[in-house]
Amino acid sequence: MRVVTPGFHKRVYAAVRRVPRGRVTTYGNIAALLGAKSVARHVGWALAACTDKRVPWHRVINAAGRIHKGAEQRQLLEREGVEFIARDRVDLKRFGWPQRRKSRLT
Repeated sequence: MRVVTPGFHKRVYAAVRRVPRGRVTTYGNIAALLGAKSVARHVGWALAACTDKRVPWHRVINAAGRIHKGAEQRQLLEREGVEFIARDRVDLKRFGWPQRRKSRLT
């Protein structure tokens, strides 16, 4: 079964539009939202090809919390209130989306 089918880019863009302002998510999280954890790299390629200004591509970062698009991406995230820690890294526990719910036992 092919995961990256016609319309894949549109599905990626729709998923990325769900990321709230002031939050970030990972390529893998977007892939998981689409039901295909193994296509995180394809999510990145879809965002690299995006020309639609309504898609907040800057809110998608890698699993280590690092940005890939340098100064422009950092500036856009900082305007939304996202703070950086060492070496262009975002604290995914603090700014990640979706946020993990705490267990009732903890």
